[in-house]
Amino acid sequence: MDTPAIVVDGVSKDFTVPHERRDTLKERALHPFRRSADERLEALKDVSFAVDQGEFFGVVGRNGSGKSTLLKCLAGIYPVDRGEIYVDGRMSTFIELGVGFNADMAARDNVIMNGIMLGLSPREARARFDRVIEFAELEQFVDLKLKNYSSGMHVRLAFSVMIQVDADVLLIDEVLAVGDAAFQQKCFDVFFAMRDEGKTVVLVTHDMAAVERFCHRALLLERGEIVTIGAPDQGVADRYLELNFAGTATEGSGSIERAGDGAARVVEVWMEDEHGARQGALVQGRPCSFKAAVRFERPVEDPSFAVAFVNAQRQNVFVATSATEFDRTGQFTAGETVTFSVSFENALAPGRYWLSTLIAWPGGGNAIVDRWENVASIVVTGARPGGGTVDLPHDLRLEREGSAVR
Repeated sequence: MDTPAIVVDGVSKDFTVPHERRDTLKERALHPFRRSADERLEALKDVSFAVDQGEFFGVVGRNGSGKSTLLKCLAGIYPVDRGEIYVDGRMSTFIELGVGFNADMAARDNVIMNGIMLGLSPREARARFDRVIEFAELEQFVDLKLKNYSSGMHVRLAFSVMIQVDADVLLIDEVLAVGDAAFQQKCFDVFFAMRDEGKTVVLVTHDMAAVERFCHRALLLERGEIVTIGAPDQGVADRYLELNFAGTATEGSGSIERAGDGAARVVEVWMEDEHGARQGALVQGRPCSFKAAVRFERPVEDPSFAVAFVNAQRQNVFVATSATEFDRTGQFTAGETVTFSVSFENALAPGRYWLSTLIAWPGGGNAIVDRWENVASIVVTGARPGGGTVDLPHDLRLEREGSAVR
């Protein structure tokens, strides 16, 4: 069995965070004996994992979960307080925008200097300069000082240097988000090539689509601790989205509208997952249910019940109504409470949706018992947004004459 490319064994990293800063000489002179209280922040807590040779490994988590701290420990920028880190092979890092660059030097000098810092000989660094600049598409700016570069130009240059050093292990933070769409696609093409070449890559990102697209496995961090490690499509992506959107259900909005004669009232609405648990965030592609508790104040016979899922553009993306399902719904007495529910496979695209309910007298028209618009909202999460208002199950095929491509 091959030796792992990276082994992280029981790593912990703490920081001391002062409650009060004293930066000036005057503050120190006026209060020479005042001691600033501080607290200990545990950025990483007993983190252990291994990355195999040739593995594309993702690190995901919410802001403040410890992702960037972990990457800096791997790169040797931060020393670990407890535990050990082992790396087999030459490492190249792309962690923070501008790290390792001298803003008062031109691109030519920075490329050569960074190449040497990453392990190339001076001759190799100079020989690869043209390839770096060509990939970064900065031929017109080679003699311009980096302090005059835009953030996107910095990204182009840093990424181009990183991929030219023939490293065995690459550490990449999510700073690629600064680049424009065309350059991001260029970087993604490089990622596919790295996978094919068997490079070991650790990628920190918030983009779960990129994790599912490139990574063999991923690690999910939360408050410095490992939540789970595994294939992105086997729980890691869903768990990450659940952590991000937990508690995001919102009751009401600034534009709630209520109408009707009050013979019945919707008193509560909620969404449930496939296990019957109430949720404010629903995973795309999973079974779910809408439910509403309806209390009748007066006798009502054969009312119709409806719910609409409305997107941010105020479009009714999905409407379910008893009027198309039943001829009669029954007779309800004053004081009775019933539950109106709609179960479906969640094909909604990722995003926030507002829920509007309607109870109407039989016959339609304007005979409204209770209309409650924007009573609550939910968030639909998904790692692969397709750009449409729904993501219907489908079979996409590409066929050549005489054979199917896929």
